[in-house]
Amino acid sequence: MLNNGERIDQLYAEDIQIIQSSEVFSFSLDAVLLANFPRIPKRGKIVDLCAGNGAVGLFISKKTAASIDQIELQPRLADMGRRSIQLNQLDQQMTMHTLDLKDTFSQFKPDSTDLVVCNPPYFKELPTSRKNPNPYLAAARHEIHATLEDVIATSSRLLKMNGHFAIVHRPDRFLEIIDCLRYYQIAPKRIQFVYPKDDKEANILLIEGIKHGKNEGLRFLSPLITYDAQGNYTKPVEEMLYGRN
Repeated sequence: MLNNGERIDQLYAEDIQIIQSSEVFSFSLDAVLLANFPRIPKRGKIVDLCAGNGAVGLFISKKTAASIDQIELQPRLADMGRRSIQLNQLDQQMTMHTLDLKDTFSQFKPDSTDLVVCNPPYFKELPTSRKNPNPYLAAARHEIHATLEDVIATSSRLLKMNGHFAIVHRPDRFLEIIDCLRYYQIAPKRIQFVYPKDDKEANILLIEGIKHGKNEGLRFLSPLITYDAQGNYTKPVEEMLYGRN
């Protein structure tokens, strides 16, 4: 089940085990936040784009009976995700596809999905970009294989009318994300900023939108703080990671 350099980690709140490797990719708090943010349909179809080792889809799986398809370009990460699906005995619910985002519609029908989630690369691919020498980590963090617009355009085409889209990203790209969502007919509906501590600037952004939704009705949720003054997880974050006591 495990290859060299791999380990099994656990998200206790959902009783999910996940195969990870520091050599290629390990899920971060971003994935947990995204899995807990949108309205999760009880049934239907969910697609997880830029799925990495499958963390977001795995964490969502216990909240729904919907089928979950994951799309990941890098074969090694997709293979880890596939083995995590087997490890958690989710083969009947989840499928990992080794697929370039640009080839999504060779295997998926447009207007077919109830929820699309994505934890994409955060940094633009620029000539001046300082990238990690590890190609797996560089691709996870920089828009080498897929841009923000690629992600949103693909998501919009996948979604049914009134289907939901949720993304985790960086606050400094907030306006760009909003402009892109609206261009591709996804109306932003819920926004939440996440702060490492209550006296720090936001470092994570969560946005949920609805395909062909109305312009009115946008909500800004209360700020989510990751750590308290003692450096411990705050109660809301602790519950996402470990469940309620």
